Amino acid sequence: METKQIIFLASVLVTLAVFSYTMYRIFSYMKLTKPFPIRNISRRIGITLKVAIGQTKIFRKPVVGLMHALVFWGFMVILFGSIEMIIDGLFGTERVLKVLGPVYDVIIASGDIFALIVLLAIIAFLVRRIFMHVRRFYGVEMKSISKIDANIALTIILILMVSLLGMNTFYVLMQKSSGEEIAGVYPVSEYMANFFGHLSPEKIHTWHEINWWAHILWIFIFANILPYSKHFHVFMSVPNVFLSRLEPLGYLPNMPEITKEVKLMMDPDAAFQEPAEGEEEAPARFGVKDAEDTSWKNYLDALACTECGRCTDVCPANITGKLLSPRKIVMDLRARMKEKGPGLLKEGLSYDDKKSLVRDYISEEELWACTTCNACAKECPININHPTLILDMRRYLVMEESAGPGELNAVFTNIENNGAPWQFSPEDRMKWAEDAGLDVPLMADKIAEGKKPEWLFWVSSAGAFDDRYKKVTREFIKILNHLKIDYAVLGTEESDSGDVARRGGNEMLFQMQAMTNIEILNGYEVKKILTCDPHDFNTFKNEYPEFGGNYEVVHHSQFLSKLIKEGKLSMNGGKFKNQKVTFHDPCYLGRGNGEYDAPRDVLNAIESKKVEMKRSKSFALCCGAGGGQMFKEAEKGNKEVFIERIEDVMETKSDVVATACPFCMVMMTDGIKYKNQEEKMKNYDIAEMVSMSMGLD
Repeated sequence: METKQIIFLASVLVTLAVFSYTMYRIFSYMKLTKPFPIRNISRRIGITLKVAIGQTKIFRKPVVGLMHALVFWGFMVILFGSIEMIIDGLFGTERVLKVLGPVYDVIIASGDIFALIVLLAIIAFLVRRIFMHVRRFYGVEMKSISKIDANIALTIILILMVSLLGMNTFYVLMQKSSGEEIAGVYPVSEYMANFFGHLSPEKIHTWHEINWWAHILWIFIFANILPYSKHFHVFMSVPNVFLSRLEPLGYLPNMPEITKEVKLMMDPDAAFQEPAEGEEEAPARFGVKDAEDTSWKNYLDALACTECGRCTDVCPANITGKLLSPRKIVMDLRARMKEKGPGLLKEGLSYDDKKSLVRDYISEEELWACTTCNACAKECPININHPTLILDMRRYLVMEESAGPGELNAVFTNIENNGAPWQFSPEDRMKWAEDAGLDVPLMADKIAEGKKPEWLFWVSSAGAFDDRYKKVTREFIKILNHLKIDYAVLGTEESDSGDVARRGGNEMLFQMQAMTNIEILNGYEVKKILTCDPHDFNTFKNEYPEFGGNYEVVHHSQFLSKLIKEGKLSMNGGKFKNQKVTFHDPCYLGRGNGEYDAPRDVLNAIESKKVEMKRSKSFALCCGAGGGQMFKEAEKGNKEVFIERIEDVMETKSDVVATACPFCMVMMTDGIKYKNQEEKMKNYDIAEMVSMSMGLD
């Protein structure tokens, strides 16, 4: 074995030893956390190919996204050459994979071109980070070490690309000077070789060796720096995407331990049943207080986070000056595990350093500022889901410490006592219809007559009690009656879906509401549910199935769109003919469930001038009401979220802002009033606009 091989082997062994120790430590920390189930491998492979390999989410910012994608694809191609170098270094060969022939030529040529592309992109990134003040690169969580870390990693990549091009350039010269065949094709390096042709064969060989060793040793050094850097995503991003949540963004994970408690409350006899084998009598803790309460996937998210700030850049709370930064939430988990992990490994899960993730790292103010709009999760290039972690910490505060905001605690009490977030009697649930003299069939009456309606129309708490949205409910009922749709409502049997309770952290109350509602719905053998509320739409569609509530759930925008396409609904009125109309996307219809077209189909059928806001569809800004925000005072900031959003509307100079959600309607109406735009702008639900265009109002 030659000296070069011995030195190379030693460097490989040192690299592997250090890297193995680092990964062992990381996996030891993961073992401290909670389980995360992995199912549906085939679908995960598809997501990985699309999001990780295809880099589709990075292209949500097209220009910078293309640069990042080129760097990623470049690394994938250049990896082939790195593997070849390791083989050559261990066995003393030279370009050993040239046996692949034409395939080798294509890969090497691609790598040579990509080396130049990556080099130029890295220079651009360094200039951008050092000289351009990009907002998302800053924040309380972005300490000076974070910026130094990023610049060091980019500099190392720059060195790797320079050394790779140098190695290829001097290899071409070396082969030419010796008259030997050049293995591979080098479009960039062959051109660069023209500038060094005057060097002697000895110097060419020396420079080749310098670049060869520099390139491979910096790869080894970089590999062991990465786990301690934000650039660990080079290794972790692809696995993290593979392990993405498969459910719609609007879905919140269930808490089986709460389900058990609720079932015991609803069926006391179950308390005397023996627990199943392996089943704990009681969970250690509800929700997340500290790093070990998270799942190992949460911790993997923290390790994979690129700190790019795209999540924080679109967060409505952060945009309006509040403390919440989704990036900080993830970074804090990583930092907390780094701090507490060694003690947990040494002394076990009973170890307590008198600190916790909640409060010592993440304040209650940050947690309660979240609107659960899912803009952060939608934007993350590697599919980190920030809201689930935030909600788990809310669950801890509410269920373990009863430390929820006072306004939300009042809402929880109202839901528990009255079946609605407001202090109205359950007996008043049909007053919206009675006061208007509307003929609205009740499910109980229909069943008593031996009839089974095709649709259950879920009015929702807002549709029954909110003064503004009661008008929407009435107009939609007029449409249903006019079209002779076979439907019925539950009337006083309807109770709150529990959406606000779940997103407010009160999982116990949510599940009680869910199981009670499902018992009623299943008792009537309901198959199809129609609702105007995207929050209830999301809850029924995505979250009730885990409790035995399996229904076809349709939002009123989808229902109206289908009727229009089938020619069953036509509008001849010209009430909006000369008016400019823009549409505000509800988070739980759009990002939460991917429905952007249906409400626009409805609006397109109404004669008017349509205009989109700059932030629309999947990029739409939240109205600020979700996650229980509508029922509480907003956290301190520069402005309210609804004001930021109504300013988007005002930029379009629209006469009408159309909505399709009761919460959005409240916030848009408040925004119009705040900006003194009542004379210039109106807010209508799409159902109201359809009714007005049909002459039913």
